[in-house]
Amino acid sequence: MARRLLTLLAALLLALSLGQSSASAASFANPVKSVKGADPWITYHDGNYHLVSTSWTDVITIRRSPTLAGLATAPGIQVWKGDDPSRCCNIWAPELHHLNGRWYLYYVAGQNVSDYNPTQRSHVLESAGPDPMGPYTYRGRLNASWMLDPTVADINGQLYLFGSTHDGTQNIVAARMSNPYTVSSSFSTVARPTHDWERSGAPVNEGPEILQRNGRTFLVYSASGCWTPDYKLGQLELTGRDPASASSWTKKPTPLFQRSDGNGVYGPGHNGFFTSPDGTESWIVYHANDSASDGCDNGRTARAQKFTWNSDGTPHLGTPLRLGASVSGPSGEPSGVAATYTLTNRNSGKCLEVSGGSPADGANVVQRACDGGSQQRWRLQDLGDDTHRLLNAATGKVLDTADCSAADGADLRQWSWLDNPCQRFRFLATDSGHVRIVNQATGKVADVADCSTADAADVRQWTWLNNACQQWRLNPV
Repeated sequence: MARRLLTLLAALLLALSLGQSSASAASFANPVKSVKGADPWITYHDGNYHLVSTSWTDVITIRRSPTLAGLATAPGIQVWKGDDPSRCCNIWAPELHHLNGRWYLYYVAGQNVSDYNPTQRSHVLESAGPDPMGPYTYRGRLNASWMLDPTVADINGQLYLFGSTHDGTQNIVAARMSNPYTVSSSFSTVARPTHDWERSGAPVNEGPEILQRNGRTFLVYSASGCWTPDYKLGQLELTGRDPASASSWTKKPTPLFQRSDGNGVYGPGHNGFFTSPDGTESWIVYHANDSASDGCDNGRTARAQKFTWNSDGTPHLGTPLRLGASVSGPSGEPSGVAATYTLTNRNSGKCLEVSGGSPADGANVVQRACDGGSQQRWRLQDLGDDTHRLLNAATGKVLDTADCSAADGADLRQWSWLDNPCQRFRFLATDSGHVRIVNQATGKVADVADCSTADAADVRQWTWLNNACQQWRLNPV
């Protein structure tokens, strides 16, 4: 009997452990970013996914979440703003790479002119430390002429830069680097659009991404015009010794990943790769349209899915998932998905709240010891223009600058949503995981009055002074 009870107990414990394992990853549904989702890139670091994508503006924002599902509602935190007229605008295709203990942010930017495309060049930023949220400094331009979609990879101990240039057709090029911000050789063309399926709309090879496994190196790229539903992914494999030589790469003769009319997915392309938190699964992030008539603009959404490997060791990306299809998230994720955030002041350690949870327009916003109450929880909703509205979970009303005043000391309160710039805020990264909360209309920041640490101290707007009373941590709850 005792032996039987032990056996039953062991079976029960196994069942419980299996149940916990099956629930360990939160389910998610695409898209993982529904606004400004083109050219997405995801990297997983220190317990969080970090997602960047094309902004079409002068800023780079990063979404951060412990779960893939959480990226869909995570706020965009600004880590960079164009700092020079020659590279101020039209930021495309940012990517985060961790090299030599720092983060490097590669991106494309140009001038704010009517025909901006010819001015686009590739650039790189360097983080001050080990946090992918920065702060960042500008390290330099990577090329003298037009080049899109920069990415880097260490291949056999040598760092290489890959991109896409144009000489009548749009091609993949490569060059050696002496460090993450210095190109040390000329660029060589390693792939041209030679197949019919690479020439729909225009002959294009772009968006190179390196995928490595078991000592093999693949280059996955986007082919055909991005404005067509036949934008798709192709594959090269490094079969020679020199990654900067076309003769070292062998092109797969058929597409690797393409439209699925049955699933309503068109123009899937410009991807990135990442692994699950426990390192056991391979994942792809890419953009696509949900209509064959959609084009190459901000209507594209960021999507992710797991992929597998063929018996011959090559990647099998499968078929693009239908929007809204619920699937399990990456293995090793926590099971919960945060829909709200608390905002904790760096100086006082206290939380931003609607005083007393009052539902009234004009109710004051203050700081108070964090207690988990709904009056201290906020939905940070991306409005598609790099700004957010802060919607209180208890009242359904939004953070608002009183009377749209531009004055220092103007009160921050709650109000019904009026869709005006006084109710729109940007999150700008400072350091150590904190942000400043900047009003779109006034350019001033959320500030605890007189740097008080007391409960019920007023929160107002003030000119940025770079002190701890004006910095906040966004905590998913």
